[in-house]
Amino acid sequence: MTPVTTPTELRLAKRMARLGTETAFETLAKARALEAQGRSIIHLEIGEPDFDTPSNVIEAGVDAIHKGYTHYTPSAGMPALRETVAAEVTRTHGVPVTPEEVVIVPGGKPTIYFTFTALVEEGDEVIYPNPGFPIYESLINFTGATPVPLQMREEKDFRLDPNELADLITDRTKLIVLNSPHNPTGSVLTEQDVKDIAAAIGDRDIMVLSDEIYSRLIFEGRHHSLMSLPGWRDRVIMLDGWSKTYAMTGWRLGYGVMRKDLAAQFGRLMTNVNSCSASFTQVAGMEALKGDQESVNNMREQFHARRDKFIAGLNNIKGFSCRLPHGAFYAFPNVQKTGWASKKLAEALLNEAGVACLSGTAFGQFGEGYLRFSIANSMENLDEALKRVGAWAEKNL
Repeated sequence: MTPVTTPTELRLAKRMARLGTETAFETLAKARALEAQGRSIIHLEIGEPDFDTPSNVIEAGVDAIHKGYTHYTPSAGMPALRETVAAEVTRTHGVPVTPEEVVIVPGGKPTIYFTFTALVEEGDEVIYPNPGFPIYESLINFTGATPVPLQMREEKDFRLDPNELADLITDRTKLIVLNSPHNPTGSVLTEQDVKDIAAAIGDRDIMVLSDEIYSRLIFEGRHHSLMSLPGWRDRVIMLDGWSKTYAMTGWRLGYGVMRKDLAAQFGRLMTNVNSCSASFTQVAGMEALKGDQESVNNMREQFHARRDKFIAGLNNIKGFSCRLPHGAFYAFPNVQKTGWASKKLAEALLNEAGVACLSGTAFGQFGEGYLRFSIANSMENLDEALKRVGAWAEKNL
């Protein structure tokens, strides 16, 4: 006789209640469900390029599989790829980087997670941009540290205010998160901003996580990194990768650059969590960095043209106003004059207008009064989205 087992209640660790989410994927699921019902939905919610991975990168990955690159690599990444990344960062940031200071990881998020896991403890404070990438706040809470939001203000063009940063720093501040170009607002730190941030931190024993995943997608000016300033090389963990620049979101490949002793600890975390990044993906990553960059330039030019047209269109919609983002591929319009709360408005645009976007509150408490649209879609679809949102506004506002 088969024994009868009694179902038991799932008893999750308390830390799971502190873990947040990324609303873009939830909204995508809702949009897909509406499409399954026959609805026409324009997807402006998910933050990934709509371009194909460059053909030379695809060919390198496929060729690597045929050549047997289907097995484990060292946890911190293939030596050849670490050398390639070190040379690239040395060139772009103007500071010497060695392969031992590079850790290859599956995407951008592991560098965030490993930074918090390795450096932050309960009782520590972490200053981070708000609105900002939601995983920052989620993982700060998960580690048991105290999240300290730094408001990205529209009147400052959504750039971090060094004076406000200075006011938030205490003797419990362990880590500061920077993100430029910035998700969700598209703001870009100037050279003076970076110098002022360095001055605000001073010589305190504080590390900085610099998320630079959109650094190749800048429309005006150039990218500036705190890591490039004299004396800051060992105090910065720089996050970058292939997802945005090379339209390789599904390849899951990123990297962190940091001081050698911390990189060794990241390697240990990789051993425990992922073993290693996929070997054939790493080969493709080398080709992406070493090969022809015309696809990157073309993608940036197309995003630039889309930005100009989409922002102009938003500013013609009743109740909407939008500053010009200088990087990434997002629009972050102010919708306070609509009189609608951000989440309610985003839901209405999805369900009634067939346009999927995100509430500003998906990026933190200071995102109320804003929406985020991804312009990673065709010009034709962006035009149609503007028509739908405009028609909805005329009818409902």
